[in-house]
Amino acid sequence: MKITSLEPARCLPVPDAGFGALRTERGNLPLESVDVAAAISGLVAGVEVTQGFRNPFDVTLEATYVFPLPDRAAVTAFRMEADDRVIEGVLKERGQARADYDRALREGRRAAIAEEDRPDVFTIRVGNILPGEHVTVRLSLSQPLPYEDGAATFRFPLVVAPRYVPGAPLDGPPAGDGTAPDTDAVPDASRITPPVLLPGFPDPVRLSLSVRIDAAGLDLRELASSLHVVEEEGDTVRLRPGERLDRDFVLRLAFEASTALQLDGAGTFALTVMPPPVAETRVPRDLVLLLDRSGSMGGWKMVAARRAAARIVDTLTWADRFAVLTFDSVVEQAFEGLVEASDRNRYRAVEHLARVDARGGTELLEPLRQAVSLLGGARPDGRERVVVLVTDGQVGNEDQILEQAGGALSAMRVHAVGIDRAVNAGFLGRLAGLGAGRCELVESEDRLDAAMDQIHRRIGAPLVTDLSLKGLDVEPGTLTHLGSIFPGVPLRVYGRHRGGGSVTVRGLAAGAPWEQPVAGTVVDSPALRAVWARAHLRELEDRYAMGERELEAEIVRVSLEYGVLCRFTAYVAVDTRQAAEGGPEHRVIQPVEPPSGWEMPSQAPAMPSFMAQAAVMSAPPAFRAPAAPTFESALDEAPFAGGPMGAPAAPGGAPVTPGGPPDAGGPAGHGGAGRPGGAGGAGDRAPRGRTFGRPVPAPARRSPHGLDAVKPQLVAELDRLTALRAADALYLADLGSRLAALAAYLGGHAELAELARELEAAERPGTDLEALRERAVEVLTALTGGDPDPEQRRPFWKRG
Repeated sequence: MKITSLEPARCLPVPDAGFGALRTERGNLPLESVDVAAAISGLVAGVEVTQGFRNPFDVTLEATYVFPLPDRAAVTAFRMEADDRVIEGVLKERGQARADYDRALREGRRAAIAEEDRPDVFTIRVGNILPGEHVTVRLSLSQPLPYEDGAATFRFPLVVAPRYVPGAPLDGPPAGDGTAPDTDAVPDASRITPPVLLPGFPDPVRLSLSVRIDAAGLDLRELASSLHVVEEEGDTVRLRPGERLDRDFVLRLAFEASTALQLDGAGTFALTVMPPPVAETRVPRDLVLLLDRSGSMGGWKMVAARRAAARIVDTLTWADRFAVLTFDSVVEQAFEGLVEASDRNRYRAVEHLARVDARGGTELLEPLRQAVSLLGGARPDGRERVVVLVTDGQVGNEDQILEQAGGALSAMRVHAVGIDRAVNAGFLGRLAGLGAGRCELVESEDRLDAAMDQIHRRIGAPLVTDLSLKGLDVEPGTLTHLGSIFPGVPLRVYGRHRGGGSVTVRGLAAGAPWEQPVAGTVVDSPALRAVWARAHLRELEDRYAMGERELEAEIVRVSLEYGVLCRFTAYVAVDTRQAAEGGPEHRVIQPVEPPSGWEMPSQAPAMPSFMAQAAVMSAPPAFRAPAAPTFESALDEAPFAGGPMGAPAAPGGAPVTPGGPPDAGGPAGHGGAGRPGGAGGAGDRAPRGRTFGRPVPAPARRSPHGLDAVKPQLVAELDRLTALRAADALYLADLGSRLAALAAYLGGHAELAELARELEAAERPGTDLEALRERAVEVLTALTGGDPDPEQRRPFWKRG
């Protein structure tokens, strides 16, 4: 094998080098091969992913690879093989796993670590690979197969597509090695944005993928691969050699499933209920259609998205009302507010959609806010509130969107139509799950017509609602989301139970009571436990993202107890034998393929991220705090984090993820007005947009509450205050207004009110800002009961 010298004079870049590559000859990148071996049995797949790394340099190497996995997959094992040694990975709390990995590298030992950054985005680092050495890492996972309209789908993603990263860049070292800077909206952006190879780069990675199919007694009628050419050998389907890691692998298996209750004999159950033969009801709808017209939607995706949106408009009747919003960095409405779905208005909407083309960045939060505003509160006339989002979902601020809009969306029905060959299925599934809706994925124009027939049926009223289970002794808090039963889509529920061999599913069909008894069958399927644990963890993580920060300990406990990787844990494999003198002398992050079907730039962009166009796109206006704060205005203006009040506001109005420091600076278009890259004075800030957190009834103004009622908000304020790298006048002044609102809410709290008055001096000339911040930290620490472990104050993606 050719070894590349890393002497500075011998490793100058050449004109056709891709991002992160020293040269384009084969052998310059650490990832050599990816092998995916899946075994499908019924509606569950077991998968082993093998990644082969090698060190083509003359010094020790650390290789980093950011890659996708199915968002519902449970990662249950991790292994590293090097120098004829096999090292089993151990699942640990994420900070502890990182500390073990870093210590091993310093001591010259080989080590590998696997971390989850999104439900479908993972990072593997392999350190102290010796010159010329090969290292293999293996991941074992189990995943359920979605089943709809008589066919199960095995979807395996193969590339992390570039994502739009909004917000102002944060100071300090990045959380990862990616191309995008961390921002106040996406504080771990550098962990989910691997560099992208330029088009035309020689095949850098050998890909092999095979699927062995056991129909488990079902009548398998047809197999269809929509994005790849495959070859069949007996009961195994293989990918044709030479395929690249640039799009999802999608295999559909047509067979008839049936209602069933599976019990694994160890306390885990999986319930499948087929849609009943009841008449579909037609409920008048108020529907808001959101169409993503951002730059990543260019080419065939924009054509397909316009067609999909037009078909959705065509499903409406005179009894419905609707609105059409198209968005990129700005939001445009086809007409003002909700209008009757008359022939004329539907024609106007389709005309508007026909003029839409791709441009700008994917600012998704604002159109979701506008949709919630248009749909308003509960309809006294029984109208159903529906949001339909058509997009590729390629955004990085998923947690911010869930935190600020998830509570309001959970009171509506949300349907997502994902259009891409490398779609962000994890995020779109999370959105649809919040709103008890459906997520339909369209990976090609050929697939669009079939998918639209399904979407037409899904966005109507579900067949059965208000579901509950009777007869099975389910452990409290372990049942996954029941949702509703839609035409062609079976109910899939997982949970833990303490006894019982059958269950009765109850609900309402067309307003009348409905029930379905299901007898249980004991099966030998260890995957059931893992699939349940992953689904349960995903729900807990979504609740955490929406503000329930106290769930962290429970998430870690479930992950470690059931051996399933999550965002708060990591697998680490450490060799006991020393292989090098110290840590790696060279570090490389593996560039990824440009996604198939994307209109990529012909040369490297000048800015660090492929999606750096976001920095010059217009962003939502800067925000301001209310002039006369009350608890109700504080709730509407959403200056808090970690609880029901929504998300905090940083200087310049950019939302801040809890635990991450606010930043007053940043590129134009992301800060406020009045000073470069930041916020202006208190008098020239633009109005703040409404933020939606978890819905909480507004408390009575005159009813005093104890300090415990606002302690989560005080803890969140203390976290952000201690995370500030420098005292900021505007931030401290805004903090004072928020504390004044809390003091008023408590019926007059002397210490909070006094601190709020002291913070009013922050914007006066000559004020010692650092002393003022220290005073605020001192008071808030005393009020919240002491200073917790500083390591636990850090965002989980930076611990260790």
